[in-house]
Amino acid sequence: MEEEARSFLGRFVDEFPAALEEGSPLPVSPLSRKVTLEELHGESLELGLRLLAARGAPAGLSALLCRAALSQLLQNDLSPLHCAQEAGDHQEEEPRVVLLQSEPVQRLFLNKLIEVTLAWHQDFPEPPPSPSRFLHCSVHAIKNTRRKMEDKHLALAEFNQLFGIQSAGDCAYYAVFDGHGGVDAATYAATHLHVALSKQETLQSDTASAFQRAFRHTDDMFRGKAKRERLRSGSTGVAVLIQGPQLSVAWLGDSQAILVREGHAVTLMDPHKPDREDEKQRIEDLGGCITFVGCWRVNGTYAVSRALGDFDQKPYVSGEADCSTTQLLGDEDYVLLACDGFFDAVRPSEVPHLVLDALHQSVDPESEGDAALEQSEDTVGLRVAQQLVCHAKAAGSSDNITVMLVFLRPPQQILATTGTAQKEQ
Repeated sequence: MEEEARSFLGRFVDEFPAALEEGSPLPVSPLSRKVTLEELHGESLELGLRLLAARGAPAGLSALLCRAALSQLLQNDLSPLHCAQEAGDHQEEEPRVVLLQSEPVQRLFLNKLIEVTLAWHQDFPEPPPSPSRFLHCSVHAIKNTRRKMEDKHLALAEFNQLFGIQSAGDCAYYAVFDGHGGVDAATYAATHLHVALSKQETLQSDTASAFQRAFRHTDDMFRGKAKRERLRSGSTGVAVLIQGPQLSVAWLGDSQAILVREGHAVTLMDPHKPDREDEKQRIEDLGGCITFVGCWRVNGTYAVSRALGDFDQKPYVSGEADCSTTQLLGDEDYVLLACDGFFDAVRPSEVPHLVLDALHQSVDPESEGDAALEQSEDTVGLRVAQQLVCHAKAAGSSDNITVMLVFLRPPQQILATTGTAQKEQ
């Protein structure tokens, strides 16, 4: 791993031997034109990780480089980069929000990233320990027949390294967001929810409440951006944090996560749908209604009962997430996260069989016995999500589809144990 990291640093230094010049185009585009200081954290990390991933950086190294660069950025006086207040911005009843110009502040961040990379290339630091748990992610997403792609996802096995968290166990974060009415809310959640989660004091002692506060805070942050920029989108979301032997899942809306243990699906959550009896009662108690317009909808509009954004229908469309926690016993195969574009066409009980079939199809047909099991997990597991997406589309889904599988043990082991057990039945 150290050799791979050193090799990347050498390539990066060759491409960026000095700071980016004022006025030169940025090598990667910022997500926004203007950001608050709080939004700067998530947007800078997203920008840096995107830049490094496009150049083949090892994920662990990317996380450490971006954290170091962000830390240096926040030590600077950023007041010269504040946006001038425009006429009509100020309202007496609300405090003025200080906005930063994204391009110059992200140029400064990227220059800090280049500085850190140059320094590490000359004096390579002590490498961090490798994660103790096997985690391999297979993800695939398609626009399908929809006019726009409004799904977003994030796989962050290096959660601790990115945020400098010292904990008893490794933390890994995975999330799928399904936007509607535009992609803005989904993009915002994919950029900021994990940052908000990392700042929760109860993250290690009470992950459920930390997750719920992080969702709530992200929704509040997006409310400010939506008001400033006149955005109207919303997004469901499901996020998983694997923290040592503990798996926590938090969700808003009808995106879902399921756990598969020794070939059997384990229910982790109950998705929020308008016709779910407790959701229907909650909405009616608030004075709203559930009506059927092609599908069950809140006040005849949104087909989800909880989501980030959708501020024109708050509090009927709630921003309060639910969370559940499961202890990992060591015999788990994988956790699957997907949007409703997948689960509208595939029942959770079908997932283990579909994944096993996809794993078998991923094995080189010319390999037999031990040779087949010796293929790398990258080769065997990478195409599994793609095959699940194709199955959902063939089964009739016309929506955006995103599927993410986080393997908790090597795919070859799943083939060897689960596959054998099913043959014996």
